[in-house]
Amino acid sequence: MTRKVAFYGKGGIGKSTTQQNTAAAMAYFYDSKIFIHGCDPKADSNRLILGGMHQKTLMDTLRDEGEDKVTVENVVKTGYGNIRCVESGGPEPGVGCAGRGVITAINLMEEVGAYTPDLDFVFFDVLGDVVCGGFAMPIRDGKAEEVYIVASGEMMAVYAANNICKGLLKYAEQSGVRLGGIICNSRNVDNELDLMDEFTEALGTQLIHFVPRDNIVQKAEFNKKTVIEYDDSCNQATEYKELARKIIENENLVIPTPLAMDELEHMVAKYGLMS
Repeated sequence: MTRKVAFYGKGGIGKSTTQQNTAAAMAYFYDSKIFIHGCDPKADSNRLILGGMHQKTLMDTLRDEGEDKVTVENVVKTGYGNIRCVESGGPEPGVGCAGRGVITAINLMEEVGAYTPDLDFVFFDVLGDVVCGGFAMPIRDGKAEEVYIVASGEMMAVYAANNICKGLLKYAEQSGVRLGGIICNSRNVDNELDLMDEFTEALGTQLIHFVPRDNIVQKAEFNKKTVIEYDDSCNQATEYKELARKIIENENLVIPTPLAMDELEHMVAKYGLMS
């Protein structure tokens, strides 16, 4: 049975990088069959999987060529580890709502049968915070069944993760979506692991993995590759392998209990993040 997973997180937190490296580890180490549906208008959710190749987005295809050209053959590309990739794209800059492109793209992919039964995972890589109905769509309409939030020990990353949990709580009953855990993409800030442990416990979820900071991630990205493709024997590849294993085996799916703002501010102040 295909598991449909959404990755959320504050813009710039390394969400797409974490998602692509996790997918590559699943494919390489565990022979998982993966489909990545990029839901960010920047259309960069699959760059490392596709070796930097520019992928024409579904929304561009729809605008330029018409709906009959939105087919699996035209918009889905296959990259590293036989991972299948599509990018939703968005409206022209300054015109329309990018979130609506997410809704349109997922519905069209379902209509053309892109999410085939042989897939182990469909990953939705979703932009930033849950503040727009379009970007909340994967969790609102039951497209994604489980969510992983990429965060760090930085104040704004924690705030964003808490806001995403508020969105999850809002839609959990109607859609059945659940939180699988928080992934800490470390920024090497003071007391980061302690804060993330306390934060995840307060949310009623788990810190599913602490990904240490390692410059090899940037080196791999410069070469338009995931860490696993760049050097499958390095320490960071082992970290992504472990994260992949934990997600594959994870059964701890919960409805989170987000913190009130004063509770959150008190928590981050304890760790010196409010100065």
